[in-house]
Amino acid sequence: MNYTRKQFKTAVTISLVVGTILTLVNQSDVIFSDQPLNWFKVIITYIVPFCVSVYSSYATRIETTMKR
Repeated sequence: MNYTRKQFKTAVTISLVVGTILTLVNQSDVIFSDQPLNWFKVIITYIVPFCVSVYSSYATRIETTMKR
């Protein structure tokens, strides 16, 4: 498995775990009531940890490559 594929798989896993926890914390009052869910906020809650994971992986890779 090449680095990019592994990086993507890790970012998706982190996004699912962190996004789910943050959604439950931030939207629990809406989830457990009959109010409609704000899907934009839910989607952003999953996208942000994905982007952070990809960026940090990329930055680490570049830093490691430059030290060689």
